[in-house]
Amino acid sequence: MQCDDRKSDNMGKISSALYEIHELDEMAEKNTRLNEVHPLVKLTITVVYITCVVSFHKYNLFGLLPFLLYPLVVFNLAEISIKSCFKKLRVVLPLICFIGLFNPFFDHIPLYRIGSLVISGGMISMLTLIIKGTFALVASFLLIATTGIERICYALKLLRLPSIIVTQILLTYRYITLLLKEANAVFQAYSLRAPNEKGVRYKVWGSLLGQLLFRSIDRAGNLYDSMLLRGFTGEFYYARTQKSSGTDYGYLFLWLGIFLALRLLNIGAYVSLLW
Repeated sequence: MQCDDRKSDNMGKISSALYEIHELDEMAEKNTRLNEVHPLVKLTITVVYITCVVSFHKYNLFGLLPFLLYPLVVFNLAEISIKSCFKKLRVVLPLICFIGLFNPFFDHIPLYRIGSLVISGGMISMLTLIIKGTFALVASFLLIATTGIERICYALKLLRLPSIIVTQILLTYRYITLLLKEANAVFQAYSLRAPNEKGVRYKVWGSLLGQLLFRSIDRAGNLYDSMLLRGFTGEFYYARTQKSSGTDYGYLFLWLGIFLALRLLNIGAYVSLLW
């Protein structure tokens, strides 16, 4: 009974991961105005946004906060739930928080004072780092959720990125589902051979990873042979091409202007004067 419960739990995790990947693809196929914006425009906006966000000084927390405007507007235009976004990023976000967790222990420079409470530079730099990482992850998620991996690769192709890199990005994303299924098969085989164990013993981690590697290589070989039979020559030719319109250029320059204004305005300096 315990073995069945563990297998059911494992199947549930795999199914949940597969469902979230398919859900991202469904978001990208929505019929919204934002989804129809040229993929190169959305890619450019995302890159500029992340560049502006990470360029802030580690103590400039208040200057960073206005950049919350972009994800809030995109969530509304794309009709995407904020809860759904953070649910999909739940594994990565704790890592972002962990990176800056030790800043308060090493940076004791007093920056602000609220009554008798002194706020150190370590606290501010920790919050700034967390917000930077969160904004960057959310912007990347919104790009994928409103564009789709094929159209992102199409935009990369327009930027003259080497075809081999674009192909690797596309195939890596597309065949994550196959890797999950192979991992599930390996884990199920282990569970059937060791029904009384909870999880996987660390002594067999190496052998299981080796089996997963060999199974993945074998599956990849079969896939590549199938691609060759269908005429694959090392490059994908995307069936859907898209020309830029005046609306696309307007959307691009609008956000670039907003980002430039928010970056140069330096709201953090004005807030510092109040303290």
